[in-house]
Amino acid sequence: MFLNAPSVERLIESFRGLPGVGKRTAERFALHILSAPQDQALVLSEAVREARERITTCSTCYNLTESDPCGICTSEKRDKSLICVVERPIGAIAVEKGGAYRGLYHVLHGALDPLEGIGPGELRLDGLMRRFQDGAVKEVIVATNATAEGEATALYLSRQIKAHNLAASHNIAVSRIAHGVPMGGGLEFSDEATLTHALDGRKEM
Repeated sequence: MFLNAPSVERLIESFRGLPGVGKRTAERFALHILSAPQDQALVLSEAVREARERITTCSTCYNLTESDPCGICTSEKRDKSLICVVERPIGAIAVEKGGAYRGLYHVLHGALDPLEGIGPGELRLDGLMRRFQDGAVKEVIVATNATAEGEATALYLSRQIKAHNLAASHNIAVSRIAHGVPMGGGLEFSDEATLTHALDGRKEM
């Protein structure tokens, strides 16, 4: 059967590498691509290549962007005294869709997970601490996911920021989003109203 062809197997395995895509879904994706007109398949291929080449990470907040620094970091309309810390870019996208948050972001690109070998050094924590040096930041909202790893990361961040306050004579408040984000769930699975309520109901850590 043609599904056993090496090139098709590689295509299926590539789709299986996407989040939430199992074997059958990967096979359906592969069949769709192979059954579509060649120009449609090439459009998809070119879109992936172009996006991968153009998108980089912002040197300030580490979110995905086409320009460095990103539009949010350079916007005069954003509240630069407020930073929302998320695990991954999709978390920032989820919060931004709510439309209520007008501060800045910081993307860690992960969460503390000793079993997977992810410690503080693997996250973008040094970059976050550097953003406190000019004294402009007044509050950090910790919006890591409501998982064991996310909670551990939130606690670690709280302790680090409080230590920074003592060392630098700053008074940066640390809050944690609450109310409505389910335990064990990621921000990307929460609706906009829930996220807005969670931000409004954040609590000091």
